[in-house]
Amino acid sequence: MTTADREPRRVSARVRILLWLLLVMAVALGSVAATTRSILLRDTDRRIGSLLAQEAGEFANFEEQGFDPATGRPFTEPDRLLRVFLQRQYADLDEELVGLVGAPGTDPAQIIQQRDIPVGLPLHKDPDARRHIFGSWHATGTLARPEGEIRWAKVTVARYGGEPAAAFVVAFHPGREKARADEVFRVLLAISGVALLMTTGIAWVVAGRILAPVRLVRTTAAQLTEQDLTRRIPVRGRDDVAALAGTFNAMLDRLERAFAAQREFVDDAGHELRTPITIVRGHLELMGDDPAEREETVRLVTDELDRMSRIVEDLLLLAKAERPDFVAPEPVQLAELTADVYVKARTLGARDWVLAEVAEGEALLDPQRVTQAMVQLAQNAVQHTAPGQRVRIGSRLAGGRVELYVADSGTGVRPQDAGVIFERFRRGTARRGARGSGAGLGLSIVKAIAEGHGGRVLLRDTDGGGATFTLSLEETRP
Repeated sequence: MTTADREPRRVSARVRILLWLLLVMAVALGSVAATTRSILLRDTDRRIGSLLAQEAGEFANFEEQGFDPATGRPFTEPDRLLRVFLQRQYADLDEELVGLVGAPGTDPAQIIQQRDIPVGLPLHKDPDARRHIFGSWHATGTLARPEGEIRWAKVTVARYGGEPAAAFVVAFHPGREKARADEVFRVLLAISGVALLMTTGIAWVVAGRILAPVRLVRTTAAQLTEQDLTRRIPVRGRDDVAALAGTFNAMLDRLERAFAAQREFVDDAGHELRTPITIVRGHLELMGDDPAEREETVRLVTDELDRMSRIVEDLLLLAKAERPDFVAPEPVQLAELTADVYVKARTLGARDWVLAEVAEGEALLDPQRVTQAMVQLAQNAVQHTAPGQRVRIGSRLAGGRVELYVADSGTGVRPQDAGVIFERFRRGTARRGARGSGAGLGLSIVKAIAEGHGGRVLLRDTDGGGATFTLSLEETRP
């Protein structure tokens, strides 16, 4: 048995959506049909009860107040009372008006007035039903028969002297009314079935359209490789599926940047470390037995190893800049931070250091990262100025942002170099001086620290000559 055979078969989201929709619709439509049938049957029972009560009330009123048209006096014979009353009545459809005269337990004589009963067996032709109703102590009831149900109401006629007992019976056959309710129920079920079939087709198409971006996400994810992260999902509309596609594209952007940064890190490290490794190997291979020569070789090798260590540390720092915890903001007094940077920068070289201006207030910054960036800018100014030249350090609040700057009075930056000096291992087409032997990572680190604070690093010319580098950070107050 293969692994695929052991794995359970998966049901697609499209099928699950369709099945749940059909289940909900089937329950809803079935409930509507059953409720409609129940309402129709309830209305039928209510109408039949009202009809029986009305007919029984009319007879009771006639018995109490009626007169025999032949004598002009009250009725004295039950059969005469029943005949006169029934001659004046007209039975509704499915209704029987029956007069019964006789002793309880016997087959009473009939005086009937009814219309044709198309459903079931009429009461006047069913002696067992007549005896049951005539002998019942109840005024109303329901008689269940194999030939059809009967709803009835009875008014007992008082005896006159020794005359046998009599009763007026209103019988209603509800079979046709219930059959009509059942027919409506069946029609509703048929309509519901057709609606479910139509819904199945429509829902299948709609679910397919809605889930198309999801399938595209799955297909795209399956086709992604480390060598090809350029595929993106077209975003259409503004619904949740479009938001999913946009989120997936944003994730691909982050992955592409991460892989690009990784490849760039490896390429840059290999390229920059190749030179010092070659120098170290060459000197070690040519090193002789002369003590002075060996001492010089050790010095050169140590210097190159130190440079390699600095390069590796800078590259690791730039790699950490992609992490969300690269900066750890905390409440910082800007005046104190600026003064600390100024004190540390003064030890970098014999320059005319000036604390130009100091911002007052508090902001959420990472003091260690900001100090690292500012010291790097100060070191950059020292490398490109001569002893005694002025270097100004300061901070200010401008337009809702915190700005910390280092302005030197050196030779400045050529326009063609301004766009590349912040890239890794890029020093421009011509350096601003011959001092220093950095790997070209310092300004890249400054840029990463600025972007980690949601800001940027700006470059502009200094009045009177030179370059001014400014960290422009968001003014986030604690």
